[in-house]
Amino acid sequence: MKINGKVLSLRRAGTVAVPNQPDTTGLARLIAAYAPHDRSFQLRVPGWHAIRLSRVNEECVHALRLPSLCIAAQGAKTFIVGQEVFEYDASRMIVFSVALPVAAQVTQASHSEPYLALQLDLDPHKIAELVLKVFPRGLRPLQERRAVDVTPLEESIVNAATRLMECLAQPGNAELLAPLATDEILIRLLRSPIGVRLAQMGFAESSVQRIAKAISWLREHYSQPIKVEDLAALVHMSVSSFHEHFKSVTSMSPLHYQKVLRLQEAKRLLLSTMMDASTASQRVGYLSASQFSREYSRFFGCAPTKDIARLRQDTRLWA
Repeated sequence: MKINGKVLSLRRAGTVAVPNQPDTTGLARLIAAYAPHDRSFQLRVPGWHAIRLSRVNEECVHALRLPSLCIAAQGAKTFIVGQEVFEYDASRMIVFSVALPVAAQVTQASHSEPYLALQLDLDPHKIAELVLKVFPRGLRPLQERRAVDVTPLEESIVNAATRLMECLAQPGNAELLAPLATDEILIRLLRSPIGVRLAQMGFAESSVQRIAKAISWLREHYSQPIKVEDLAALVHMSVSSFHEHFKSVTSMSPLHYQKVLRLQEAKRLLLSTMMDASTASQRVGYLSASQFSREYSRFFGCAPTKDIARLRQDTRLWA
């Protein structure tokens, strides 16, 4: 796996062989109609996005991935979280239960056959509402805690997603029927092998939701100094238990999570605001410009100024 010019050896997770891949041709055609060019488009149905990308990424793109379900109808994509690699395509869907800094790479796409996907933002309140219906006798004990799951794409979910997209062409039906298709997709997901782990995000006292609360605080205060002891106290956990659960869910420690947030935000500032590296490093919480440069170089593969110059050149060439 290549990240910003560096070839890394990472653990692969969640790769499941799918013997009978559902036919996603019709769904891909509908997504293409609502995503006419490369970008993510907000659909009329709340929480849903249609995505088109027409080229393979030579290097990974770093971003913060919010809780979501992603269904690829055409093409393939890889997400790297910590030291784990998650691959999905038209035979598998991927679910993120908490907000995670990721490195993403489109691995299968072209102008004639672009990567086409649907993304649903996951709402803990909606998950909690449906969990009461799907698990009326309560959830079974959860042994494994993690915030990313890849699971086979079921034909029933493809059919529900297709009906949802077809509703968009009928103004009266979009508001009435699309929410029913959304609920069907979530219910089928909750009844799938990953359902119990997904259900955890709907319960305030679950370990996943407690880590989500800590993550929310980190996202709002990433530029401030933090103590793991304070984060543990915030979510009413012992330090050792908090550290274990945080790493189990996110594949990284709390301090590493904060560092990734800082570096991703610094890169965004450098690329979008023409801010110099010294100012950007201070804005995201670094006291030492040299430390920022070292950590940026280790994480992204080259020094800040060189990296941003390369990205701007790549953007001009692609445009």
